Amino acid sequence: MASHLNPAPRDPAERPRPHWLWHAPRVSVALFVVAFLALLWVKHRQETDEARDALVRDILWVEQNIRFNLDREVEQLQQLDRGPGGRPLDQAGLELLVSHLLPTSPGLVQVVVLDERGHVVAGAPQPVVPGAPFVFEGEGRDRRETAYRLALSTGNPAWGPAFAEGREHRLEVYVPRLRGGQRAGAVVGVHVLDGLLSGLVPWWLAEKHRVTIRDAGGVVVAAKSNVEARASEERTHQVPLEPPGQGLVLHLASYPGTTQLLPSLITAALIGLAGALFWNLWALRRHIHWRLATEQALRAEHGFRKAMEDSLHTGMRAVDLDGRVVYVNPAFCRMVGFGADELVGERVASRPYWPPEEEARIVESLRSARQGGPSPTGIELRLMRRDGERFDALLYEAPLIDADGRQTGWMGSVLDITERKQARERARQQEEKLAATARLVTMGEMASALAHELNQPLAAIAGYTTGCLNLLASGGTATRGIEEALRKAAQQAQRAGQIIRRVHEFVRQREPTRTAVDLNATVEEVVGFAEAEARTRQVRVTVALADRAPELQADPVLLQQVLLNLVRNGMDAMATTPPAERRLTVTVTRAASSVTVAVADRGSGLTPQVRERMFQPFFTTKAGGMGMGLHICRSIMETHGGRVWAEPGPGGGTVFAFSLPVEET
Repeated sequence: MASHLNPAPRDPAERPRPHWLWHAPRVSVALFVVAFLALLWVKHRQETDEARDALVRDILWVEQNIRFNLDREVEQLQQLDRGPGGRPLDQAGLELLVSHLLPTSPGLVQVVVLDERGHVVAGAPQPVVPGAPFVFEGEGRDRRETAYRLALSTGNPAWGPAFAEGREHRLEVYVPRLRGGQRAGAVVGVHVLDGLLSGLVPWWLAEKHRVTIRDAGGVVVAAKSNVEARASEERTHQVPLEPPGQGLVLHLASYPGTTQLLPSLITAALIGLAGALFWNLWALRRHIHWRLATEQALRAEHGFRKAMEDSLHTGMRAVDLDGRVVYVNPAFCRMVGFGADELVGERVASRPYWPPEEEARIVESLRSARQGGPSPTGIELRLMRRDGERFDALLYEAPLIDADGRQTGWMGSVLDITERKQARERARQQEEKLAATARLVTMGEMASALAHELNQPLAAIAGYTTGCLNLLASGGTATRGIEEALRKAAQQAQRAGQIIRRVHEFVRQREPTRTAVDLNATVEEVVGFAEAEARTRQVRVTVALADRAPELQADPVLLQQVLLNLVRNGMDAMATTPPAERRLTVTVTRAASSVTVAVADRGSGLTPQVRERMFQPFFTTKAGGMGMGLHICRSIMETHGGRVWAEPGPGGGTVFAFSLPVEET
């Protein structure tokens, strides 16, 4: 238990580890991971360079193959100038030569022979109209014609630009014809670029790369691949295609190679193990730092709580489940006058700070409170100091729970409420004196009405007495008349005595006493008490009592004071009301568990500002008022477990009401 409340201090013999030792494992692992990643990067770089070199070799091989094939075709077209035996080339001879040429010339689809005027002499394998002019139609006609003129003017073969015809892109080569050193026309070879790639790019290369021919604008004019289109290409390379030139380039795009499963798995496993090792060491380092930070925070928290507990004026003490005191703070020791070494440790049947006469009650109160759970209002006890002085204390207890969630005892805070109770008693006595003063002020204000009320029975007594004296002086024997006059004089004397006794009961200072009170009778008595003042102020008082007379335990004089205060406030509120409309209604209403008394006037009502502050002490709207009447009324009602309030009247004015609880019988 003590370890939970007072953690053991750090052992001075423990030495902190050198700073570099905390970082050595992290640096070692970091260097290992960096070296391993560098090795993987170098290996990947080598593989990338090898793949790049292979791609360059492949594209150069394809480019050389295409160049060799086109150069060979140009040489063969130059040899088509004459037919067999040296005869001039005609349609039949051209068809024969082309039938042998096409199978060995990939991409070549048409050969046309032109004379010196540019007219068609023959064409194969598709027949042409002899003598018709060769027309440059379609895309790039000007550039094609320019290439044709260039071949005639220079005497060297010239390639035209790639052009689209239907869904195909074609390419023409113009080979000049010579007769006796003179230009005698040209032989035109028409190539389909897709056929050129299909015949010259081997299957094994098309499975690794996508081979395309692109124009100067980057538009693909021919392509070959034995693999379905893929979303990504690893690397690319391109070289100019010479011949035919004209901005054409040969472009190779390498597909991602198939990954070897076992090396990849080994690499992935090594990376995973290195990452896991680094993560474990990092987590271990974080855990160590967290433990150190937690220990430091725990020491700081313990020091803070210890300083806070030592500075408290509230006593704190903890007991285990066996009743042994395991902790007390200095404030508790100062409160009871015993040292911590005298209270902590040994289990005793009774505490030295328990008064012998209160021990049984204290034990029973603690047992009941612990069985019923923590009390929000605490347990009021009578304790004893070391010198035998008794004092009042308020104990709040709560279960003491350890780190595993098990209850190990009870923690209690003890407040010395002796001065608080004395102050409360002084305040109560002062309130009683204030209430008595208020009653005296009330009676002073009602003195004229009471004098008028007493004047009537005294005048009647004087009249009856004078009549009796006159009868006796006349020597008459009408004893019956004298008896009647004396009886009436006695009744008036009793009435005056009741008035004086009622005033005396109301104004004298005494301790509050609760007795059975008939609320209907109390209301009638107060209304009768104020009747003289009501007549003086021309106020008509109406009383509506409850059908069943509610009886409750209360102080009758204090209830009279509350009701009389509300009645007189109602009459004051109607000072500016026309006399014909000055009506004051007192209503008693019985509910299931309470009774309500309402006093309704026909005055000018209350403003929201007045309604908000009217129960505060020393707040008044009267010129000569003290501002304590309604405050005393609220205090009296709270003492009786009731409440008092004000609300606007349904027909104007204000309704003051108070309610009191009624015990069902």
